[in-house]
Amino acid sequence: MPTRPAKATAPTKAPAAAAPVERPRALRVAAAVLALEAVGMCVAAGFAAVATADGQSYQRASGVALTLIAIGTAVAFALFAIGLATARPWTRTPVVMTQLAIGIWGIYLLKDHRPDWGVPMLLVAACCLAALFTPASLRALNRPSARP
Repeated sequence: MPTRPAKATAPTKAPAAAAPVERPRALRVAAAVLALEAVGMCVAAGFAAVATADGQSYQRASGVALTLIAIGTAVAFALFAIGLATARPWTRTPVVMTQLAIGIWGIYLLKDHRPDWGVPMLLVAACCLAALFTPASLRALNRPSARP
């Protein structure tokens, strides 16, 4: 019985190395805005801590809790800023949701006649969202598709 020659297999292609992700300027602006919000939350935590230490909070436990919440929020904002600065795709959704919440709080502050707090919150949220939704930022944060 004649033997058949073995089929030559095509060499498998090695997966292409991931190209370095471009970090557009708008994405860096959004990261800077988030860093600014993190600093603002640190300032708020400081005010809450001082008010708690002076006995100005309703209860000491609630003052401590507000201080810890502000510190945790500042840490989260800082992590989001780092994620945006390094173009990590996971940051897009939490950053958008955070900025929408900040915008809603800014509207409530305007409604309650506090434009000194509401206007800056709205401006910061709008700047961050505008920078995040530029085409270059969206491209940088998109995950590569698994399809060939």
